[in-house]
Amino acid sequence: MDHKLLELLVCPVTKGHLDYNRERQELISRSARLAYPIRDGIPILLEQEARTLSDDELEKLPPRTPLV
Repeated sequence: MDHKLLELLVCPVTKGHLDYNRERQELISRSARLAYPIRDGIPILLEQEARTLSDDELEKLPPRTPLV
């Protein structure tokens, strides 16, 4: 994912920050508890396409770091 694009994208539900999970190719909205898929390099920011994050998944997320 391009860092400049990540800076512009927000969660469509909460309008909050999204974290990039490179391993799972997802954008994570902690506040909405949703993970939006990235398919072929394109973020799919539709609530109905997102998966809900469990409490365990949220707890295991690394601390948020600023984009460089």
